[in-house]
Amino acid sequence: MKEILLKKIADHQIVAGVVGLGYVGLPLAVEKAKAGFRTIGFDVQQEKVDLVNSGHNYIGDVVDSDLKQLVEKGMLRATTDFSEISNVDFVAICVPTPLDAHQQPDISYVESSARSIAKYLHRGMMVVLESTTYPGTTEELIKPILETSGLKCGEDFYLGFSPERVDPGNAQFKTKNTPKVVGGLGADASEVISAMYEAVLQSDVFRASSPAVAEMTKILENTYRNINIGLINELAILCNRMNINLWEVIEAAKTKPFGFTPFYPGPGLGGHCIPLDPYYLSWKAREYGFHTSMIEASMMVNDRMPEYCVARTADILNRRFQKSLSGSRVLVLGVAYKQDIDDYRESPAIRVIERLKMKGAEVVFYDPFIPKFRDHGKNYVGEPALTAELIESADIVVITASHSTIDYDFVQSHARAIFDTKNVTKDVKDKSNIEVL
Repeated sequence: MKEILLKKIADHQIVAGVVGLGYVGLPLAVEKAKAGFRTIGFDVQQEKVDLVNSGHNYIGDVVDSDLKQLVEKGMLRATTDFSEISNVDFVAICVPTPLDAHQQPDISYVESSARSIAKYLHRGMMVVLESTTYPGTTEELIKPILETSGLKCGEDFYLGFSPERVDPGNAQFKTKNTPKVVGGLGADASEVISAMYEAVLQSDVFRASSPAVAEMTKILENTYRNINIGLINELAILCNRMNINLWEVIEAAKTKPFGFTPFYPGPGLGGHCIPLDPYYLSWKAREYGFHTSMIEASMMVNDRMPEYCVARTADILNRRFQKSLSGSRVLVLGVAYKQDIDDYRESPAIRVIERLKMKGAEVVFYDPFIPKFRDHGKNYVGEPALTAELIESADIVVITASHSTIDYDFVQSHARAIFDTKNVTKDVKDKSNIEVL
């Protein structure tokens, strides 16, 4: 089976499948198709399927013309019909893995995808989980589900884990050129799955000894960032009390050519990985009677940053204008969780907006990439344009995303007061009305 699959990969005769056509799945499907593999995308949302099949892109990291050309050539199509899994030789699971209401892993989308695949699993198939999850998921959950088909892992089909490393908006590293980690169940699985990725991507593929190692790799990457951001956020609070500019401190520390990696404070953590992944590890660690004290401490610091930013906003209003936050008009600039993208998953800006409203403030927002959003069943509509009148109507402007398309000199010239949580006003000459996190 291994030799047959390796030859099919080399001859580009593999039909690839991708389950989940979101920020991870659609770019992966496009790259597979661009590499010469006929690709089928699977999604439960008919709207996404229709957009793909009409050649209309909805993901920032996908080039519109690439998608349209691949669809027109018949190299890429999408469907909601999971029975077509029977037509693919390789399938990657790229579905969400959120936290539930109790901050515990919700792997229902992964489980549902695995059950859908199991119905149509066939001999000589490769199945790869890319969704971020806790160590052990591939072997403890996915493998038994797939084997309900009557086929045996390692003999009839290959199974592995390869963590997605998508960084939305990153101008340098995309799906195509970001190194891959592959952990297969068995040496043959690792070899074949790695060969498939090597045929698609322009990057190195690291072969981990097991799926659990690959799963822990992704958790480590984002927990490392979570902890260091937690450290810098805590220092931001301390430096404010000490009247020290932490941003300047970071710039000074960056001059050391070894032993220091810069991290930056902000209103909290956003995106689908860094705020969530440490919870997966902490949850799994409890199974082994282990308390992840350092990880949990950093999560507590990061989780309280939106509240801290609201408190700082109230302090600025009170100190500068003897005005209460309640009844004040606040303009929030930026809803996206990072600069220059339209992704607001887990965005701390939304929590800042919610808590400002809870304190009685009248809140309006502007984001050039996100004119409106929906959160917890509520619809939020932003301002259509960042005008002088809009800025002047606010008692304070709170900057929660560092979009490069905004003219911050213009904002400064019309604002009564600015609380900049991202240090995007660092080059603004007149800082008399600006305070930085």
